[in-house]
Amino acid sequence: MAALANVGSVKEKYHVYHAEAQVLSGALEHPVKQQLENYGQLAFERTRREGHLTEEVGETTIEGLISFRSGRTSVSGSLIKNKKDLWGNDHSGWVTLSTSVIEGLNVFEVITADRMVAQVSTEHALINGHVPKVTFLGTRFENLRVAGFPVQIELDLAICGEQPADDRTYLQDTGFLERVQRQLDGIAGAKGLPETLKKQYDAEIVNIEDLRKRAKGKDERKTDKLQCALVKSIGPIPVPGVKTFGNVIFIPYFGTVALGEIEVGLEPSYDGFGEPAFKPYSNYFALNMADMRLGCIGGGKLLAGGAKANGNTAP
Repeated sequence: MAALANVGSVKEKYHVYHAEAQVLSGALEHPVKQQLENYGQLAFERTRREGHLTEEVGETTIEGLISFRSGRTSVSGSLIKNKKDLWGNDHSGWVTLSTSVIEGLNVFEVITADRMVAQVSTEHALINGHVPKVTFLGTRFENLRVAGFPVQIELDLAICGEQPADDRTYLQDTGFLERVQRQLDGIAGAKGLPETLKKQYDAEIVNIEDLRKRAKGKDERKTDKLQCALVKSIGPIPVPGVKTFGNVIFIPYFGTVALGEIEVGLEPSYDGFGEPAFKPYSNYFALNMADMRLGCIGGGKLLAGGAKANGNTAP
């Protein structure tokens, strides 16, 4: 690992990296009651040091009900200088990367996938601003199936859009808030939407309206966060009773599967030594590839393929 930079300096700009990843976590309620360990859990926690960590998980079977062939997580933080693309755009900055890969997933013989990759990367500029660029490039589903039938998924990797102007956070960016509201409006107005899901999406729409009002005055709260999805659409699945609503698949006798869920929120900034940094809060981006709420043939909750990236610069 590289040596600490800027120790003791209060004027020179520095960066604190923060990234987390996990392969699979959750709990079963029936037919067996069992808390799952956080397979492949890894963290690059609030440090000024550059570095790279990786964790491998071998073939795993949980009571013959849930299994995966292999898993891998990795988190890293690095400084890139004098890097420009073919169009002359400067990409110099502090880059944080979080990746989770799960292969050969099988959940109760209903949900299977050859491979799922969750990847989140943030880039903080060297000179101006505290709000990063974010990309989900690399994120994908490979041969996801429901009861053996392939699921056609269209992703919107650009849901968060370009880096907000004037160092505004993503929760103050009208373009991002409008895109998420259109996404939620399309789901909340869907015919046959279960009441529990309708309440959830209606609450998020109210949350967006509140964020848009407060964004005009750059007013933020440390509890601010917003849910959206990388999934733009899911094709028809020819299994009796199966319905889709936005990024959510409802499967009778199994439960619901929410795909490609993102949480964009605020968390406290730190100086790398456990003390609060100059800017009170920084954006984080957390991605879960499959959030499964099980019922009937199996009960419980599973999260598969999780990646989170953040970081903050100061002063």
